Amino acid sequence: MPLSTAHVATDRSARYVKQLISHMSHKVTAELTGAGRGTVTFRYGTCSLTSTRQELVLIATAADSDSLTDVQDVVTRHLLRFATQEELHVGWTDPIAGDALEIVDPAVGDYVLAHCTPAGELLTELAVTTRETTGRAAGMQVSADEGALLEMLVRLSGARTAIEIGVFTGYSALCIARALPADGRLLACDVSSQWTDMARPFWARAGVDDRIDLRIGPALQTLRALPEEPAFDFAFIDADKAGYPAYYEEIVPRLNPGGLLVLDNVFLGGEVLDPAFQEEDHQAMRRVNQAVASDDRLDCVMLPVRDGVTLARKR
Repeated sequence: MPLSTAHVATDRSARYVKQLISHMSHKVTAELTGAGRGTVTFRYGTCSLTSTRQELVLIATAADSDSLTDVQDVVTRHLLRFATQEELHVGWTDPIAGDALEIVDPAVGDYVLAHCTPAGELLTELAVTTRETTGRAAGMQVSADEGALLEMLVRLSGARTAIEIGVFTGYSALCIARALPADGRLLACDVSSQWTDMARPFWARAGVDDRIDLRIGPALQTLRALPEEPAFDFAFIDADKAGYPAYYEEIVPRLNPGGLLVLDNVFLGGEVLDPAFQEEDHQAMRRVNQAVASDDRLDCVMLPVRDGVTLARKR
């Protein structure tokens, strides 16, 4: 359950990161993970350390409150031991569960929506119809700003061929398809004809239905039936989370060089950040997040957009 943060005021933060990582690497797994950043992994939890000009930011995570306290105590004791030239104050925040994190503050989300190109009447109507028809399931639909992002990415990448895993009522597919050239093609994969039947009239009204090849059935079967050579310029994964690792492994070899892969919901509402969440979806998302970050076939960036979006470009 718990995550906890400490902001330690100091102008020596980069030095402390190096000292802590160097010293603790003799006892536990500790490594520098970037400029002024390091991670210490204990048997019972982890602590990331990030230096800024004015402070050292510590983020401790563990599966339970007792383990979190152990992480905090060990890191705090070692940090204070190294602070021989100044007096540091290490004050940890109260523990918070990952699913209580506010990934995007409502005020920020509203401001973002107010400063994007408007979705337009057709997409707005589709969003309203989805909300009225599907009830709570409507949360599976991408937001208007994420739809605008997808459309812009397709246009910027110059994609002609695209694939989408997880269609729902077709909002994201419509955004992708209308950004493709007239002879472009989107292979859209979903298991539900119930939801995708709602999408078809909107695709037709947008004049892009001839660009969309909808395949109903398990997406993994659809992917594995495709030729193995590169064929797609753009791929979007927004389906069952347990399937993400397999979808990713099948899609990357089929991306053209320079092709762009987009993965949605990589935070799972903040739960992937919290080691207390260990259901199949959480473990699968952690695996795919780590796999993308360490894949030497890709260059990637994870963005705090809505529920987390990863962009990965094939080299």
